[in-house]
Amino acid sequence: MAPMEVYIDGKFLPKAEAKVSVFDHGFLYGDGIFEGIRLYAGNVFRLDEHLERLEMSATAICLSLPWSRQAISDIVCESCRRNNLADGYIRLVISRGTGDLGLSPKNCPAPSIVCIADKISLYPEALYTQGMRIITSPTRRISPAALPPMIKSLNYLNNILAKIEAQQHGFHECLMLNEQGFVAECTGDNVFLVHKGRLLTPAAHAGALIGITRQVSMEIARELGLEVVETNLTRYDVWNADECFLTGTAAEVIPVIEVDARVIGSGKPGPVTGRILEVFRRKAAAEGTRIR
Repeated sequence: MAPMEVYIDGKFLPKAEAKVSVFDHGFLYGDGIFEGIRLYAGNVFRLDEHLERLEMSATAICLSLPWSRQAISDIVCESCRRNNLADGYIRLVISRGTGDLGLSPKNCPAPSIVCIADKISLYPEALYTQGMRIITSPTRRISPAALPPMIKSLNYLNNILAKIEAQQHGFHECLMLNEQGFVAECTGDNVFLVHKGRLLTPAAHAGALIGITRQVSMEIARELGLEVVETNLTRYDVWNADECFLTGTAAEVIPVIEVDARVIGSGKPGPVTGRILEVFRRKAAAEGTRIR
């Protein structure tokens, strides 16, 4: 098997040689943005939507992108081809670039772009068939007034601290609440509830990232005839839901059967969750930007 190649600022380099400067502000301060993208059967899923969100994140942090959307799309597709992937995960990163030890972006003359295309490690398949158990983290989600959650930035320490708490207690994931005590999201996934025939999910103003898989799941739910509502949700709402599931680029659609030691619904993955996952995987296999 040929060694992995990573794209960095115009060059494809072997994994062992893929390095960035210690003066890069993405490394020094988390000053940058990224996208996690999936490749299914040679198709990059919802690439245009990912690149649009990347551009919007860049605008929000006053980062001027010198590459066109098509140029970045070409980088993504070529990264997949170079690594002989048909299925995998793509991490596209744009940092502020190299500068000095000050915070000011004005000292960074040009942004840096990195694209990594590799195989993906998913949650264990048993969690999709049997369901996941999660808890609520005591670490609160950063206020949207401090850092808008719509920006998919390199600043993930808030989520990492919550992930550490979940893992310390033997769980894969955890709910994160906002400052008002409403559900925001999980550490790396969006949250959905099914209750009395409606699909409920936190809105962006509650601290939720506007995930691509989240958007696709909402589309599917509407196609299935469900009313979709973005609203404030409490832990009480979660505990009393008929079904609960999480969505994310890596996770896809994964059922949750227990939250904070409260059994959700029947204690088994629910029918709506199963149907949404089924349709999602069918869409993922049929849609996307061809890499060849």
